[in-house]
Amino acid sequence: MRLELVALLLLLGFYTVAFGLRTYRHLRETGSTGFHGLSGRPGSAEWWGGALFVIGVVLSLLAPLAGLLGWVASPQIGPAQFVLGGAAVLLGIAATYAAQTAMGRSWRIGVRSDERTELVTAGPFAMVRNPIFSCMLFTAAAMVVLLPNAVAMAAFACLLLAVELQVRVVEEPHLLRVHGSKYRSYAARVGRFVPGFGLLRG
Repeated sequence: MRLELVALLLLLGFYTVAFGLRTYRHLRETGSTGFHGLSGRPGSAEWWGGALFVIGVVLSLLAPLAGLLGWVASPQIGPAQFVLGGAAVLLGIAATYAAQTAMGRSWRIGVRSDERTELVTAGPFAMVRNPIFSCMLFTAAAMVVLLPNAVAMAAFACLLLAVELQVRVVEEPHLLRVHGSKYRSYAARVGRFVPGFGLLRG
């Protein structure tokens, strides 16, 4: 089986689990899909956070397809890199879903200004404030290890920038408005994406 086909199947599995299965379970539990769409006016930093996320998803799917169709060259990788990359992607899928599940009824995609959800600080959220994004970035990086072509790298870059914008410009200001000192205290001791890093000062 071609490397690009393996990568495509893993990506489809990832999006099915992270968006399809999680959305289905959330809808069953709450009556809401949890999707709130893009934030901010078109062209704003908030809007670009969401738009780049969508672009990153599209590019990630295009990466193996472009390789299969011969549009881009996919460098050859050895068996060890194939096993490492594939295993890391599977781990990332499982970890992303586990982090989503740990968020419970507070899980959503995007922010609605009038919405107040419970501040989740237990489980993986006790180690980092944004474990879902951390796991998604890990999965995207693992995909680059598995399929190191230019489109996969561009997809990872878009996702990284999208997550940074979404968290810093949309999520954190919203959580500070909603939860005030409770979130500020939490953010002062728990890292943003990696334990101990990205603490909120002041």
